Formats: sequence, structure tokens, C-alpha cells
Amino acid sequence: MARAAVSGRLGDRLRWRAARLIERRPESALAYTLVFEVDGWPGHLAGQHVDVRLTAEDGYSTQRSYSLASAPDGDRVELTVQRVEDGEVSPYLAHDLAVGDLVELRGPVGGWFVWRPEQKDPVLLVGGGSGVVPLMAMVRARRAAGSRTPFRLLYSLRTPEDRLYGAELDRGDPGLDTAYLYTRATPSAWRRPAGRITAADLGRDGWPPDFEPAVYVCGPTGFVETAADLLVALGHAQDRIRTERFGPSGG
Repeated sequence: MARAAVSGRLGDRLRWRAARLIERRPESALAYTLVFEVDGWPGHLAGQHVDVRLTAEDGYSTQRSYSLASAPDGDRVELTVQRVEDGEVSPYLAHDLAVGDLVELRGPVGGWFVWRPEQKDPVLLVGGGSGVVPLMAMVRARRAAGSRTPFRLLYSLRTPEDRLYGAELDRGDPGLDTAYLYTRATPSAWRRPAGRITAADLGRDGWPPDFEPAVYVCGPTGFVETAADLLVALGHAQDRIRTERFGPSGG
């Protein structure tokens, strides 16, 4: 997930850096956005991720990968962490890490699943659950760059209470269209019944294949595979579809 826009040699970007938590914002009952200040941060592109390492007093350490949620913003890095039940890292980050505390970050990582402001093709973002995080970084990067590239976001989630970035997405950006589908429970009077993503959803809320959009799909493995297959069946070229998936990792 190389980039002329991101400075620094590969070795420099892949060394561990101290990151101090300076702000935390609730996104849902289980998710928080964590804002870190990272001295010497080399910059990043929307869609990239970082490794986060925690080290206990006895020397035991563990690490997990998290997508960057923020547009490039100097030495500030934002991650949205959703608590994984029985997880080892996410519960601590989401609920115990306090403003002023330090963790270690390594990155940014990745060069395939990225969006650059100089891209002009229409963009279709398809996110499942917390897979919306790197897609939100693309939305924010578009806004920060003043880009007029047309974006469409199709966001699949279990229930309305699971929605991330609700207030920000509700405000909207010119040229950004957002559609939601719910798989377990819907808001009252919601026209689409709860259920998994379908070709009809992608046909209605996505771009027509002949527009040749750049497509980014992120979420759990099953969601990503289903959405990508449906997009190809609708006529989208495989080489226009970029995917990022995640599965159980111990949280």
C-alpha cells in the first residue's frame, strides 16, 4: 500500500518512530480516531498504512497494522482503531491509551492502494465496515487538495450505530456522493432492506463501467472478493479495481 509525493528513502520510512497521542475522538461505541504527532514523519499518501508497536515494561512487544485515516498533514498522523473483542492491541489503543502517551509507528507502507490528487479519473470507493478508513483518507486528501475529481462512496456496515465519520460525511463535499447499505439493521423507514452488497447496489450507486472509474474496495476478505467479482460482472475492467482486505489478526 514509489511515490514522488512522499519523501525519504525506503529504509528511513520503515524505521520505528516515537508517536505521541495528542487527541482522541470517538467515532462509534467501539471505535476512536487517534491523532499522533510524529517527529520527522516523512509524509504519506491516502490509502497507505502504518505498523503500530506496543512494548510492555517487561520488554514484551507486539504490533498491528492500521490504515491511515488522515490526509497528509505535516507531522500529524490519524488512525481510526475499532476494538476487536478479545484483541491484544486494539482494546488498549481504543480505550486505554491516554493523551501524552507514546507508541511506535513504522511507515508509511504501501504504494498500490493509493489515490493521488493529480489523478483525474472518476473514483468509486467501496468500503465494508472499518474498511472505510483508508477510503476516508482519500476523501480528505481530495478535499485538502481542492480537487474536483468526482467521487462516489458506497459504504456497507452492519447497523447505523456502526457508522464511522458520520458527521463529516453528512456535511458532504462538492463532487462527493455517499450512499449507505446496512447488512443487519437499517434506520427507520430505510428503503433498502438489510442485506449484503449486490450488483444492484453497485449499479445504482457506482459509476457506469464506460466512465472507466478508478475503483478502490476495502474491507473484510469476503466483502472485498464479493464486491470485486460483482464489479467485474457489471463490466468494470479488472485492472481498474484496486483492493485491500483484512482478516482476523488478534486485534
